[in-house]
Amino acid sequence: MIYLNGEFMPIEKAFIPGLDRGFIFGDGVYEVIPVYSRLPFRLGGHLERLQASLDSIRLHNPHAEDKWRQLIGRLIELNEPEDQSLYLQVTRGVARRDHAFPATTTPTVFLMSNPLLPPTANQIENGVGAITAPDNRWLRCDVKSTALLPNVLLRQLAIDAGCAETLLLRDGQLTEGAASNAFVVSNGIILAPPKSNLMLPGITYDLVLELAEANDVAYEVRNITETEMAKADEIWITSSSREILPITTLNGKPVGGGRPGPVFQRMHGLYQEYKAQVMRAATA
Repeated sequence: MIYLNGEFMPIEKAFIPGLDRGFIFGDGVYEVIPVYSRLPFRLGGHLERLQASLDSIRLHNPHAEDKWRQLIGRLIELNEPEDQSLYLQVTRGVARRDHAFPATTTPTVFLMSNPLLPPTANQIENGVGAITAPDNRWLRCDVKSTALLPNVLLRQLAIDAGCAETLLLRDGQLTEGAASNAFVVSNGIILAPPKSNLMLPGITYDLVLELAEANDVAYEVRNITETEMAKADEIWITSSSREILPITTLNGKPVGGGRPGPVFQRMHGLYQEYKAQVMRAATA
């Protein structure tokens, strides 16, 4: 079951007009929200980021926060899995094809749910591979835009190489992954690229730094060079669906000892503990 413009329906019955600006121009934004045991995780952060993306493209938010929470809760109820990946998209709506904003239009609101597929036990135990590539995207990567063709092409480079992710370099510095944020560990210190217009402000990125701060795990938010990545003890990627995932090979070479490292092990444990605490508190 999905939600489209005021109505819940089977996805087979959902249709978007050909002149929707999301279809014609990619003129829209989206969020992906993990749901554990039918409870949306860090929903407030996702709705704040949605608002920031809408503000960035000068699109009025079609719903107040309470309404979003109501729609999301109902969609979770209508779908079977206990753990879900909820996709939310807002476009500028239907209008005659013209680059300029239409004078009046009604935003298109679409929500759907898929089963949540977190990292497998094998991926956590052994890690995954990644490659690097130049970050050739636009300069507003902080907007969670539906216009993802550059990310699609960059991610496909990883798939073609038999890897899980492409880590992106701009002017010799790490920005993020094609569909994730990225962290490096050097001499026991977590290094995180600083938030800017060149990366998406990740919800899991924020949580990793919150957990590090709360548990006295050393970290620095600063620029990370390509050379530092090549010499890193550990590299991870994070996202709402991948949680925290270790990279154990980069461009075909082992990262550190070629196994998930001790800092990852600690942060992964802290993440799982935090998630369990949130779920317990929500159901108490």
